[in-house]
Amino acid sequence: MTTVAFIGLGAMGYRMAAHLPKHYESVLVWNRNFEKAKQHATEYQTQAVSLQEAAQADIIFSCLPTSQQVNEIIHQVDIKSGSIWVDCTSGVPDAAKAQQAFLKSKGVYFLDAPVSGQTIGAENATLTFMVGGEKAAFEAALPAMQAMGKLIKHVGDSGSGFAVKAVNNMLLAVHLCAAAEGFTALKAHGVDLNEALECINASSGKSGVTENVLPQRVLNRSFPNTFALPLLNKDTGIAVDLIHQAKLSAPVITLTQSLIGAANAIAEPNSDFSTAVKMYESWSKITLE
Repeated sequence: MTTVAFIGLGAMGYRMAAHLPKHYESVLVWNRNFEKAKQHATEYQTQAVSLQEAAQADIIFSCLPTSQQVNEIIHQVDIKSGSIWVDCTSGVPDAAKAQQAFLKSKGVYFLDAPVSGQTIGAENATLTFMVGGEKAAFEAALPAMQAMGKLIKHVGDSGSGFAVKAVNNMLLAVHLCAAAEGFTALKAHGVDLNEALECINASSGKSGVTENVLPQRVLNRSFPNTFALPLLNKDTGIAVDLIHQAKLSAPVITLTQSLIGAANAIAEPNSDFSTAVKMYESWSKITLE
């Protein structure tokens, strides 16, 4: 019998772990705020356990804000030899390589497996997993990931999953900034933004931002807090680091990271990423609604 553990029950992890008891008899959960782990156990028939007990599972998922927090936990516990640690954090590629090397010395496999799809994807088990690490470990952990995701891809060696996620989120940021600028121009010219959005979403300019973020978060002024702007700022920083490490020139990416950083600096703490458009609204005195 395979035992699965989930470490980190935040907005994503809480929903992701909820699907595991449908496929595994023994699902262990741990969270720094342990009351949340006990709540999860009551709600989804998981088992709230200590961090050390969670580290004895066959497959261990982690979903934390940063690679540094994952690293602290990995070095804090004794992990069962032969197990697979699957880190769903949007982390740093170099950290994944170091963590893989450290855990390999303990007889433990490590996969960097960040996810995309936001909380609705976690709720519906339709997340996309982009996974780096050893192929054999990926294949062994695949059924557990399939319990929570729809598209699961092995994208390369250790660190590759984190790299793909960073670039994905950078593209989200690029689209968000471009849409904010474009729709501000349309509003300035008296265009009906909702009608314009319908046209664009049937045309070549559409993106995930125009199809989902603008109608569901910005134009209705709801800005639901599901993915924090500081986390997007962190991810765009990782993408810029990848560019610098490869000694490449990427002016659009570099400028976008600066814009997201500026928006984050003036936003309310832990605001949703979509509130970055409010920076443009403060500049133009035009509200996107």
